[in-house]
Amino acid sequence: MALSLEDARRAYAEEIRAVADIQCDRLIEALAQVPREAFLGPGPWFIATGSRMRRFKMPAPDDSTSWESGYRATPDADPRYLYHNVLIGIDPKRSLNNGQPTAVAAWFDTLEPRLGDRMLHVGCGVGYYTAVIAEAVGPNGSVLAVEHDGGLAARARANLAPWPNVRVVEGDGATIDVGEFDIGFINAGATRLMPPWLAGLQPGGRLLVPLTVQAPDVGGGFTLLVRRGGERWEARFTGQVAIFPCHGARDEASHAELLKLYRRRGMHTVQSLRRDQHELAPTCAVHLDDYCLSTLPAR
Repeated sequence: MALSLEDARRAYAEEIRAVADIQCDRLIEALAQVPREAFLGPGPWFIATGSRMRRFKMPAPDDSTSWESGYRATPDADPRYLYHNVLIGIDPKRSLNNGQPTAVAAWFDTLEPRLGDRMLHVGCGVGYYTAVIAEAVGPNGSVLAVEHDGGLAARARANLAPWPNVRVVEGDGATIDVGEFDIGFINAGATRLMPPWLAGLQPGGRLLVPLTVQAPDVGGGFTLLVRRGGERWEARFTGQVAIFPCHGARDEASHAELLKLYRRRGMHTVQSLRRDQHELAPTCAVHLDDYCLSTLPAR
């Protein structure tokens, strides 16, 4: 006998817990409760296959590659097909997907979400994972969800209407005033930490940003976890990532610095983020005008 939809969601959540070693019970409960099908439009749906999952760059306008080759359609519109650790096409022709549950859940878990936290979610897409984190921070917490793509922002706003603790904003998440927040996730690849993110992060707050480069020998980039502390904030790279670029948060100077860091495998030496003005020193792993990733310990 097939699982009921409720049982399928619960089994899915427990599988994500086991595969991604999720520690936050509220994230697991959220995965078991939030209806993924409510965010993805009517079925059947397109599931990304291995070839699509390895393709991280946007296709060129004259790309003749058939998008269908990277996806398979579900046999019908049974939502239980969605409750697996799979990427679901939001707009397959643009290679836009609803992210892989184990990856996104692990990123959220790294942020140690707590009841009452104020969350910044840049690149919310259609809002499914925004709803998951909104459940995790609870009704006394809040989520600011930012999406640059107008069509996706409109879908997210409609999809997230049942969550009154979520506010969806269409705009450039790299430059808008995001206000104060306790945890933040940038769901796109930047080459630098943007001033509004650093200014809004509150004492003790955690921010996770994929810092990515365009270089075949590097293979995308790495996620950087920042925890705001005293004079030097804790900062460490947590894992490899390949993800769509973040609009407005990429420039040549920071890209060059990141590329040098990754090619010499220096990301493993980074321990802190410095915002004080100082001269370039041997302890500077990535030295930019407004901040520095340093090998010095946090304090």
